[in-house]
Amino acid sequence: MSLLTQAPKGTQDILPGQSEKWQMIESVLRDEASLRGFSEIRTPVFEHTELFSRSVGETTDVVQKEMYTFLDKGGRSVTLRPEGTAGAIRAVLEHSLDNAALPVKISYITSCYRYEKPQAGRYREFHQFGVEMIGTNEPAADAEIICLADSIFRRLGVRNLSLEINSIGCPTCRREYSQALREYFRAHYDELCETCRGRLEKNPMRILDCKSPVCSAIAKGAPKNLDYLCEDCRAHFEGVKKYLDAAGIEYKINPSIVRGLDYYTNTVFEFVSNDLGAQSTVCGGGRYNGLCEEMGGKSLPALGFGLGLERLLLILEAQGIELPGKRETELYIASIGEAASLAAFRLKNALQECGVAAQCDLSGRGLKAQMKYADKLGAAFTLVLGDDEIAAGKGELKNMKTGEKTGISLGETFTSEFAAASSGRIL
Repeated sequence: MSLLTQAPKGTQDILPGQSEKWQMIESVLRDEASLRGFSEIRTPVFEHTELFSRSVGETTDVVQKEMYTFLDKGGRSVTLRPEGTAGAIRAVLEHSLDNAALPVKISYITSCYRYEKPQAGRYREFHQFGVEMIGTNEPAADAEIICLADSIFRRLGVRNLSLEINSIGCPTCRREYSQALREYFRAHYDELCETCRGRLEKNPMRILDCKSPVCSAIAKGAPKNLDYLCEDCRAHFEGVKKYLDAAGIEYKINPSIVRGLDYYTNTVFEFVSNDLGAQSTVCGGGRYNGLCEEMGGKSLPALGFGLGLERLLLILEAQGIELPGKRETELYIASIGEAASLAAFRLKNALQECGVAAQCDLSGRGLKAQMKYADKLGAAFTLVLGDDEIAAGKGELKNMKTGEKTGISLGETFTSEFAAASSGRIL
């Protein structure tokens, strides 16, 4: 009989054995964020469509091509979130978190949805760790979130990453830069892809981010935005570099970084891996000082980053970094007969309450089948209970790796004796 259906294209099931690796990474992410004063926020999986069309930018590929947008039963247009920042900032403004002590620091681990061609490290449903800091324009804040990302990678043992930074300026100096880009790209109009021809008048900076080989080659000769920064933006960028130097964070300036979403201003950055091929950006972020006001809130500076969990897992795998898998069964208690089955169940519960990963038969198997099952589980030890063992209050603990057997009491001291017999691996 064939299956009714399979997982939709561009999605994946995270199965036992793999989910434990996700849990470990998520634990590190939450811990590192908490150490720096970031509190977790959780927002809806869908929002009103205008939230993303206004904040992300109508000229971006995300809004034009990739969003999952539909009408709900009330005829309202809603969209599955394509990224985490817009919803997080909406929640901050809606619940007046910005009226508390500034800066507001929030973090999240969330699923996002974009309709794009699935490939290694890129799914239509993907997962992102993000942080947002609202209410400070100091260069030290830019360096702080970069240090947070760097600390996460170092804690996980990730190698071969490079930090690339740039400044794309404020709206004032970007107007002059955008005009210089228009003049440059107009001379190459016939060579540009159809998408970039549409971007030329609306948002020429987006051409710098085009993945077309022809457009990328043309963009290499384009004017550099760093040459058009106003004095305030230049001073801010120099300040960011000084704080990164003070923290011992290595970086290189890449004038080509503009990021893919329109809300960015001033500092932009990416952590790039040498082990992922074309999909090399693992973490990206920067400032978006006009986003709060664009969304109807007060004029508040803000910044943050997003880190893709799927790509992070690919890097860890490519670099041979081991993550804990499914927790191994420490003790499997086999039983013969109903009385022994009840005793095994009571003993299993007592061990679990003490933190021991114990299991017993739940399927009515015979003894031989139970032992085969214990072997499949990879149980470190087994204990067989029958009428004789229950009457004597004693049993034999078998080390499944060495075959060694150890006599053990089944009384109140069993948990401590089991710990001793198993070389203190549990308690």
